[in-house]
Amino acid sequence: MSISKENKILGTFYGQAIGDAMGMPSELWPRTKVQSYFGWIDTFLPGPKENNAACYFNQAEFTDDTSMALALADAIIECNGQIEPNTIANNIMKWAQNFDAFNKNVLGPTSKIALNQISQGKSIDSLENNGTTNGAAMRVSPLGCLLPADNLDDFIEQITLASSPTHKSDIAIAGAVTIAWAISKAIDHCSWQQIKLGLATIADIAQTRKITTFSPSISKRIELALNLAEKPGGVQSKLSNIYNIVGAGTSTLEAVPAALAIVEIAKTDPNQSAILCANLGGDTDTIGAMATAICGALNGVESINPLWIKQLNEANQLDFTHYSKEFYRLRRIKESANGQPTAH
Repeated sequence: MSISKENKILGTFYGQAIGDAMGMPSELWPRTKVQSYFGWIDTFLPGPKENNAACYFNQAEFTDDTSMALALADAIIECNGQIEPNTIANNIMKWAQNFDAFNKNVLGPTSKIALNQISQGKSIDSLENNGTTNGAAMRVSPLGCLLPADNLDDFIEQITLASSPTHKSDIAIAGAVTIAWAISKAIDHCSWQQIKLGLATIADIAQTRKITTFSPSISKRIELALNLAEKPGGVQSKLSNIYNIVGAGTSTLEAVPAALAIVEIAKTDPNQSAILCANLGGDTDTIGAMATAICGALNGVESINPLWIKQLNEANQLDFTHYSKEFYRLRRIKESANGQPTAH
């Protein structure tokens, strides 16, 4: 029986949050330190006081990745499916101020600079925002839920607009487009095998559309990551290869290919994805959010450990069904406008 689109959207939101919360305790630690401190993470843990990025979070709480994704989702609902950069920026700013994010080690460098400039009254259009960190890709999952990917030009344009409050660089946009495209295709019932074949091409189209940096090709990096993930070998050796060869840092060039590789290594299982990302080392929460959102989109919410969903709901006082209902409604409107059938 095929999984409904609404169920896949709900799986995306929970995948994002669970990958984020599972990866939170180990975020920004080297792989060797993750192994020596935790052994193997396979359940939600509180952020260790020794980790100056994770120390603010309790067990099963998600970080800025999902908070910003929800700020974006709320802006989309507020604007009835339209992408309004100022509304997105206001929502992100509201979260940042409520969380005191400017004084804690939770905001990425590109986002922090942009939000500071916006708070000083600068317009989004006037900001350079040419950083190459992964802040646009880490929060993009709601756009994959909202936008059908059949019109690629329009798809890239909408992602570019939504990313613009904090990220405008070719590489940041390409990373965000690639993650959102994978989610959108998964919601449209494409298999991971089909999606995988298009990832490098989509990334290349998005990166070369308007070149703003001298970055290497994210398309080539995605091909490298997927090749490493598909090679025979154990999970630990594959994780080591991703960490050492592709990288697992905060740059889009490392985090996005690493996340796509984990989807492959986890065989699209969201529970396995969250665990593997948490133990990878590097930007574990962000890579976890992206990879596990894709897995949730592919397999629907029923594929996610119900105990984790319960723990996540309790820790964050949230129920994502509000988002899945609204995004399913808004996606159907977009599909109708594009002349697409709005099948379940």
